[in-house]
Amino acid sequence: MRRMKTLLAAAVLALGLPAGASAQTSAPQWPVRPIHVIVGAGVGGGTDIVTRIIAAPLGDLLGEPVVVENKQGAGNIIAGETVVRAAKDGYTAYMMNNAHGVSAALYKKLPFDSVKDFAFVSLTGTAGLVLVVRPDFPAKSVAELIALAKRSPGKLNFSSVGVGTTQHFSGEMFRQLAGVDVKHIPYRGTPASVTALLGGQVDFTFELVQPVLGQIRSGALKALAVTSPERDPSLPDLPTVAQSGLPAFQVTSWYGLAFPAGTPAPIIDKMNKALHDVLAREDIQAQLLKVGATAKTSTPDELRAHVINEIAKWSAVREKAGISQQE
Repeated sequence: MRRMKTLLAAAVLALGLPAGASAQTSAPQWPVRPIHVIVGAGVGGGTDIVTRIIAAPLGDLLGEPVVVENKQGAGNIIAGETVVRAAKDGYTAYMMNNAHGVSAALYKKLPFDSVKDFAFVSLTGTAGLVLVVRPDFPAKSVAELIALAKRSPGKLNFSSVGVGTTQHFSGEMFRQLAGVDVKHIPYRGTPASVTALLGGQVDFTFELVQPVLGQIRSGALKALAVTSPERDPSLPDLPTVAQSGLPAFQVTSWYGLAFPAGTPAPIIDKMNKALHDVLAREDIQAQLLKVGATAKTSTPDELRAHVINEIAKWSAVREKAGISQQE
């Protein structure tokens, strides 16, 4: 019996396991197959672009491919539900963005709890929006736009990519803080919204920097200000809305990775470290800057707090705008 115990102890030491442990109870190796990141935007959208820039180097670092899946629609609700219903094994992740917080503020009931049903990993980046008008629009600054709107109450309008989107709520926040009477006209997606702007059907719009950066640089669109707290590295000469007379105005698009709640902590920790390592690379930061985004990381708790704050902020904007929560 003593000899058997000695042999068992030797076997445990050979396996590198603590006494009393077994191979079955040790932490599983992860990853051993491709990781799927669900994106609630279409191919070519801001979140899709940022995720694809990160995905390949992240897969190289983890030793398994990171595959981007687009599940567009319903303000990221489809994407979020897909992840919540997935196995809690680290192979299905969700690239959140502003829409995650906006949807929680807009809808009475979602198929998931926007905070409790997710295991937050890290922020991955930020991107401001930009206030744009057509080149021949008479206002050349935010102050001139506000003055024009006050001279003609109810005459100016702004487009968005849909009711309850960040672009829509940015326009509502502008209306509230500037004290102007402007109308909202929703469209289906950025191309339709920008086409309406260029065609004169609407007067201004708030849009993510990435999809309109080329048109701004070519002169097809006239940019008045960015919505972020600091000037955007992609448009360094353009002031912020806050610098332009509305100091309380601040909207920053953000991206953050999460797993379904219940995902093992070692997986969350490993992914958090991998994201920090990838986003610390100068070449990745440069690629993100080219598309109007800035690399940014966080702890899981910081991302969780950020989501809670976003929901509270957009809920306040919705209530003040008199927008009823949707079923």
